Amino acid sequence: MCRHKSYIAGLFLLASLLSCNSQSPRILPILGSCDLGRSTAKAPDEFRRLTNPLPFTTTTIDAGEELYLKSVKPVTCARCHGDDGEGLGPMANMFNPPPRNFTCAEGMNILEDGQLFWIIKYGSPGTSMPAFKKLEDEQIWQLVAYLRKLAQ
Repeated sequence: MCRHKSYIAGLFLLASLLSCNSQSPRILPILGSCDLGRSTAKAPDEFRRLTNPLPFTTTTIDAGEELYLKSVKPVTCARCHGDDGEGLGPMANMFNPPPRNFTCAEGMNILEDGQLFWIIKYGSPGTSMPAFKKLEDEQIWQLVAYLRKLAQ
């Protein structure tokens, strides 16, 4: 009987938490899912038209991986998006919507290089993705190349 009451209390608490933001009910995406329904603010046209000027080589991709896993400050990409890019980093459960899953080729292939560049540089409105304005453009393009590799 006690277990049954705990279950009901847990359901009540969950319902209460979900109703706190009752202005617009929404279904939360599952961490690590492909989440093809997510909406991302569109970059200005001058960014969306850009293509990665760096060659898609091991050198470029390795530099992007180093940034992604270790070098980006104040917090690396992997802390939110996960070491493997699946959106399951140690901080992922703190965010709504959750971090993007870079391993989802279907979701990543619809994003232009310039859109990814803009999101990394200026952040993504409506998400917890911060701006990384201190990164050099070349570093951002290296990250874009690495993200493309994760999506293969």
